[in-house]
Amino acid sequence: MYDVFFIDDESDIRLAIEQSFELEDLSAQFFESAEDALLAIKSQGMPKVVVTDICLPGISGENLLSSILHQDKDVPVILITGHGDISMAVNAIQTGAYDFIEKPFAPDRLIETVNRAIEKRDLSLENESLKRSLKASQALGPRIIGNTPSIEQLRQTISNVADTDADILLFGETGTGKELVARSLHEQSSRRDKNFVAINCGAVAENLLESELYGHEKGAFTGADSKRIGKFEHANGGTLFLDEIESMPMHAQIRLLRVLQERVIEPLGSNQLTPIDIRVIAATKTDLKLASAAGEFRQDLYYRLNVVTLDLPPLRQRKEDVPTLFHHFLLVAAARYKKTASAITSSDLDTLIGHDWPGNVRELRNTAERFVLLGSLPQLGDVSKDTAETTSLSERVAEFEKEAIELALIKHGGSIKGTMAELQLPRKTLYDKMQKYGLEKENYKTNE
Repeated sequence: MYDVFFIDDESDIRLAIEQSFELEDLSAQFFESAEDALLAIKSQGMPKVVVTDICLPGISGENLLSSILHQDKDVPVILITGHGDISMAVNAIQTGAYDFIEKPFAPDRLIETVNRAIEKRDLSLENESLKRSLKASQALGPRIIGNTPSIEQLRQTISNVADTDADILLFGETGTGKELVARSLHEQSSRRDKNFVAINCGAVAENLLESELYGHEKGAFTGADSKRIGKFEHANGGTLFLDEIESMPMHAQIRLLRVLQERVIEPLGSNQLTPIDIRVIAATKTDLKLASAAGEFRQDLYYRLNVVTLDLPPLRQRKEDVPTLFHHFLLVAAARYKKTASAITSSDLDTLIGHDWPGNVRELRNTAERFVLLGSLPQLGDVSKDTAETTSLSERVAEFEKEAIELALIKHGGSIKGTMAELQLPRKTLYDKMQKYGLEKENYKTNE
């Protein structure tokens, strides 16, 4: 961004001011007409200050003033006037001009006025930035925590696109918080009072997916004993979140594309089209452009979903946020389990920052929950390449199994019944595995 745009049709004045500005390290661009200056504003953006002669061929300085203030009312515009233009300049001041300077003028006078105007503009820009930050911190919806540039940019983009009807594609590794971002988009939109409906496309049996999405009439297929409202209709007026969209079968992708284009659904077994007012947010951990090039995902659906794409960075790329996130999850877990979280040591902090977090924010949250329950950091399991190559398959499976059982026990507060239901294990099998891995349910009970 330039400090100053200077407009005057007299070349000798432009040359003299250009030399004066260079001596003062003022970055400026010079134009002989208002039309050229407006084209530059359109292509380059608004400068901090505009200095323009009133009497110009074509668009006058007064009209240029009106055009600039229409685009941004806080841009200081300084007018250069001849003796006969003073009344015109005074009138312009009343309509928003910053100041006027009468010809002939000393370059020092112009430079002093320009510097004051730049200070005013810098203050205005700083206030706007603070307002945006305050708005973001007070925004509705789940908090997206972190101060790294990638997270700041993510929050800003969410703020920009949340209250629009544009469909959104979220791209990020497992555990980076795609559903959190989807909920934030919903809560910051005018659809917040309607339903937010989430479905994991990879967790629904292929033969049931279309019924889940679009609903069905009674008798539409064997076992359809009653009418069912699908996720699309349930989300009408609100937001539908399609997680793991890359796992959707090809035949289902074709139907989804039509629904996205026409905004109507046809439940299974029905011949009646139902209009829907819906915003779709899809999420994937796969590069859909590469998948479509390989014939694994429909290219037309990819381009239809890819109106706006938000990239969610993995935690290993924003380790500066790990302490803040961990502290946040500690407070949440302590409140949830009605426990007092132990203070973390500098050694614990070094361990947290040194870990690569393959499970991303989800892994960090689970680590914080276990820290609250057990009083110390669990072994994070960073394994070197050499160690990994000497670990047998059965050892890796056992480690995964232990982790899954422990997380389920944490989630259900040590409840065997809840853990059995989540893991779909018989009671005896669960007890045997807990004994094998040295897991005691008492260690996971909440104080209620």
